[in-house]
Amino acid sequence: MSDRRFSPAVIATLALIFVAIPLALHLQGGGYAYQLACLVLIFALLASSLHLVSGVAGLLHLGQAAFYGLGAYIAALAGNALQVPFWLALPLAGLGSALIAFVVALPTMRLVSIYFAVATLAIGQLIYLLTLNWVDLTGGPNGITLFSPINLFGIEITGNTGIYYTVAVTVCLSIWAIYRLSYSYYGNALRALREDDQCAAAMAIDTVRLKVEVFTVAAFFAGIAGALWAYTTGYVSPNDFRFPETILILAMVVVGGLGSLPGAIIGAVLLILLPEALRGFGDVRNIIVGIVMFLSILFLPKGLFGEVPAISLARGVLGGAWKKDGGQKVGWK
Repeated sequence: MSDRRFSPAVIATLALIFVAIPLALHLQGGGYAYQLACLVLIFALLASSLHLVSGVAGLLHLGQAAFYGLGAYIAALAGNALQVPFWLALPLAGLGSALIAFVVALPTMRLVSIYFAVATLAIGQLIYLLTLNWVDLTGGPNGITLFSPINLFGIEITGNTGIYYTVAVTVCLSIWAIYRLSYSYYGNALRALREDDQCAAAMAIDTVRLKVEVFTVAAFFAGIAGALWAYTTGYVSPNDFRFPETILILAMVVVGGLGSLPGAIIGAVLLILLPEALRGFGDVRNIIVGIVMFLSILFLPKGLFGEVPAISLARGVLGGAWKKDGGQKVGWK
């Protein structure tokens, strides 16, 4: 029985992230290029987290940027006021966002369709207004400057390359966890919820519990992304986590392919790098980006990398883990 775990595509992707891109950034020598690379990685994680809710579970979540902001504020406040080191602030930001998501999810997860979307929109706006108006805690419109550097078990990371590798490792591990969830029995249960929640409930699947769980897990990874943002930029402001940010993250998932984790990552890379590549066109670049998004959805309604190819890729990556004795493909727990 085959036990192949990594496909050539995965090896090539890891080589690109950990060898080719750092080398190119080092040769380029600009700090802005490093910031842009970190931004791409952070939004790849955000798109992956929303993929779990909106792509796999089929829930239209319009408040993901708010939990991204919560993670950033938790990390910044913990680093400034409590002198919490980076390696502890990172999971603390994720857990804090997940806890708040769990609390707000309990009364809203029985809602369906557009009602769920409006409820998550209201939650996102509520969190944004709290960060904007709770001046004593969040600094209000002025935001918070984070003075704590990235510190890994007593080792201070200050160079651009070290910061990039810290972000890259964190994002890759987080996306790997999301990947394991998406293409497992649990992910299949989420897809059943997406296709027909009443049928799933009739098959003894606790649909409300699944909604609460996936909403909370997605908020956890959004909080991780927020902490990475806070530490890489050194500044947190409510304007970075408004509703347009949620729409941008959702667009990444849709353009890349609903239900496809590789598609969500590709969508994040495209929608972050394309405006930068078109910066020379001035304000016209926004029109060009809009046209590209419109044409991609028009001619590729299933996304740049659809769900079916993504599942086929997952089976290739996981290899023997998708087979029982006798060769029947069943997935893994």
